[in-house]
Amino acid sequence: MGWWHIRQAARAMHQGGVIAYPTEAVWGLGCDPFNETAVQHLLKIKRRPMHKGLILVASSIQQVKPLLDNLAPEELQRVTASWPGPVTWILPDPDNLIPAWVKGNHSSVAVRVSDHYHVRSLCEEFGSMIVSTSANYSNQLPARDRLKVIIHFKNKVAAIVPGRLGQLDRPTSILRLDSEEPVRS
Repeated sequence: MGWWHIRQAARAMHQGGVIAYPTEAVWGLGCDPFNETAVQHLLKIKRRPMHKGLILVASSIQQVKPLLDNLAPEELQRVTASWPGPVTWILPDPDNLIPAWVKGNHSSVAVRVSDHYHVRSLCEEFGSMIVSTSANYSNQLPARDRLKVIIHFKNKVAAIVPGRLGQLDRPTSILRLDSEEPVRS
């Protein structure tokens, strides 16, 4: 996989486009979380209602640091001990750093600092965290191969980044700070 594809995808996101890319377990759709038009387009492609909210992915703890500033020391330790890695945390956003079109009807936001090569490379080249949601229509199974992404989304996304999925056989775990029970395991 060449950096050319990563650069093209980052450029597409900077221009308001939606991209498809491999993640830890499934193919994802992504865009600039701070561009409302891009997020609305992603939701339309996916046929997903905005109120459900979306996950953000980052390449480093530094990219999500403002969301960690309000955590208690033990909460911060719990979250950062699992990053980078395939764990998504639902974090409070009391300062409303993340737009409502990403959070949906929630006051919190789902965030992951990924260790997957393509996810990290995209976030680094883009210069920020990005939206990450499975490449599928709502209530359908997520795409686990590039061919399905091409069939369903080729004419709906600005770029498809070639590459391999990570080693997980299902989407990443989602955890909450206020519970030991996972939201999704």
